[in-house]
Formats: sequence, C-alpha cells, structure tokens
Amino acid sequence: MPIETRSSYGPHVKASLAGSASNADPDAALPGVIGDSLVMREVYRTTRQVAPSRACVLIVGETGTGKELIARAIHDLSPRSTGPYIRVNCGALTESLLESELFGHVKGSFTGAVDNRTGRFEAAHAGSIFLDEINSTSPKLQVKLLRVLQEGEFERVGDNNTKKVDTRIVAATNRDLLDEIDTGRFREDLYYRLNVVPILLPALRDRRDDVELLVLSFLKRYAEQNRREMRKVHPEAMRKLREHDWPGNVRELQNYVERAVILGSGQEMLVEHLPPQLRGETSPRPIRHRGAASADFGSLTSELVRQGIRTAGPNATDLHDRVVGQVERELIQQVLQSCDRVQIKAAARLGINRNTLHKKLSEYRIDENLPASAPNGDGDDARSGEPSPPDDES
Repeated sequence: MPIETRSSYGPHVKASLAGSASNADPDAALPGVIGDSLVMREVYRTTRQVAPSRACVLIVGETGTGKELIARAIHDLSPRSTGPYIRVNCGALTESLLESELFGHVKGSFTGAVDNRTGRFEAAHAGSIFLDEINSTSPKLQVKLLRVLQEGEFERVGDNNTKKVDTRIVAATNRDLLDEIDTGRFREDLYYRLNVVPILLPALRDRRDDVELLVLSFLKRYAEQNRREMRKVHPEAMRKLREHDWPGNVRELQNYVERAVILGSGQEMLVEHLPPQLRGETSPRPIRHRGAASADFGSLTSELVRQGIRTAGPNATDLHDRVVGQVERELIQQVLQSCDRVQIKAAARLGINRNTLHKKLSEYRIDENLPASAPNGDGDDARSGEPSPPDDES
C-alpha cells in the first residue's frame, strides 16, 4: 500500500510514549525496534532528541533497515502524537498521481477527477506526514514540496485557492541525496530544508552484534503465529546468520527466520533450515547498492573486497592474489578488448609500459595463443606496427 494512515501503536501506548519521552533512557530501544549495538543506541538517542521539536527529519538508510519504524517513533514521541500520522510512498506512484495524492485535486482538473479530493498534506494537518523514498519525486513536485516546507501552503491540482497547513514532515531515502543533487535529479535547496536533523540507519552488516537479538525475536514471533515449537538456534546456524552480509538487511533476515519456522521441524533452528546461499551451497550474490548507477566507486570497491575476503574463508593466506590479482586480470582483459586487442593502446589506457603489460598477459595467461609481439622479436606491436617504449618499470 503506498499510503498509510494507521499509527503503529495504540492510543494508550502513544499517550504513554509522549508523556514519558523526557524521562526515558535516551539510549533505550524504541518500541518495535530491536537492537542494542552502539550504532543503534545513537539512533535511539537522536530520535528521542528530535521528536519533541518541530524540525524536519531526514532518515537515510538502505532498504529494509527500518526507516518507517523510526518515522513512526518520531511521531508518537512528539506533541503531535494525538494527531494524524500519514505515510506516502513516493516511489510507488507516477508523478501526476503522487501530486494529486499529496495536494489533492478539484473536480474536472484532469480525466477521472469526478469530485474534489483532499490531499495527504491536508489530512496530516496538526499531525505528521512521512514521505518515504523522497528521492523518487520529480523536479516539478520538488518545487511544490519546497513551498510547503518554507511557507506551509499549496494549491490543489487544478485550483487557484491557496491552502495553509501545519504538519511535521519526516522524509526517508535509500540513496545518497548529495549524489542525486550532483546528477541533477534532486534540488539542493529542498535537500537542505529536509536535512535539518538527519538520522542515519546502519545496514545490518554494520551491526552484526544485533543479529542474535533479531533472530530470537523473530523466531519467537513466528513460532507463536504458526504454532511451532522452534525456540532455539543451533550455534552453527547462528554463526552463519551472523556472517551473512544481508543485502536486504533486517527485512531479509526476518523472511529467512519465518521460512525456517514454516519449513523446519523440532525445537531448534538448524543449518539445514537456512536457505542455500547461507549454507554455502550457492555462490553468494554481491551486495546490490541502491542506485548502482550513481554509487560511488569507493563503496563498490569496499563491497568487492568484503566479498572476496568472505568467499576466501577465515583461513586463507593468499588474499592479495585472490582479490587484487583477480581485479587486475579482469581490468586488463576489459581494456584489451576495448582497444581491439592492440597492446600498445591498452598499455596507454592502463597507464603502464607495454612490456609490463606483456608480462601481465603472460602472468595471467591472457591470450596465450595470440602473438603479443612482432615475430622478429624487435619489440614492435604485431598489430599496430609501432615500436614498444622502453621498459622503465620493474
């Protein structure tokens, strides 16, 4: 569902949360959020500090890290907790539909507009609105959002009458908005209006100490729901759960635990109850960064190295050859292919001496059956006819 108006807590819980927010341990876990790691305690502390204010909050984190739970906690810990809480998934609707959902429309403003309709900002008056996947909004819509943030006013689609609204905006994104700004997909002024107080949600692989707490909590929940006796986890199964990189984060872990409860038997979760990729029976898929086209090279390199180390195993003593050697071999092959297999051109692209390239081709057994130098042995490239530069590299 792209639009959610339901609060995550009942009225008595919300009242308790709002009344005790100032007295609560700032590092204590939020309702519905599981984790006791240092990075999560920082999230709890920031959430409790910002909740009583009127400031905009930008929640940043990968898909499946629990951004909506934090947004709801901000609302329920705020003075607006008795008001409406409206959730809109900006990535689930087209531009025209999203504009109508957010700001409403008047009868006849477009085909299918058979009546006036109240928008979600109006519905969130005196409460909070959570704009999930804010990075998915179009430049045109971003202009209207900026106006609401700055002036607290807007017009319905097809209407000239300005409406005023008092609502607290909490936004979330699974992408780096600064990268989106650099590519021209997100307005810089809107970013700074939203990013008054950022809350960074860590990926599950960055808080592995919380994996056991999460597993046991999900195990209890799904065992009760499905009337199963599974309540414990075998140490080897827990080790594999801890070591997995979790590209889908907490949501992926939750699904795997539910799967184990449904398909497993007995009182203990065993390795055999885990999916093949966790048992090591299939090659692990690399972590897929959201917005891979704009993902920075450093992050991709970090994930590649992490995958190489994990695949090699804890006892490997040849990590340099496994990781660096494999990357260098692939780089040389791709550049050689892009240069029509002319070695002197490939060497220039790589920024190395051609004789060094020749050594690498021999070392990695690339194109063993193709002539790498001229038959007369004078060092000329067999395809380009150009002389080789002197070997100035060892």
